[in-house]
Amino acid sequence: MRNVEQRSIKTGEDDAGINALLTETRLDERRNRAAAHSARLDSLAAHITSRQLNYAEAAELLREEAEAMNNQAREI
Repeated sequence: MRNVEQRSIKTGEDDAGINALLTETRLDERRNRAAAHSARLDSLAAHITSRQLNYAEAAELLREEAEAMNNQAREI
């Protein structure tokens, strides 16, 4: 678990535009990550199909990809 500093920020009527912008930015980032993840899964499926991997080889390929994603998340 990470130690995360929690800060209380007071918002007022003037902050509605900023909050809407932040919300839209977060949603856009989620969409982009989902699209990238979908493309990667499609690429892995094509690799499995083209090389006619058996279930054990396909599972190992997925494990390697999951490990690579975990390593990327740790670097951020």
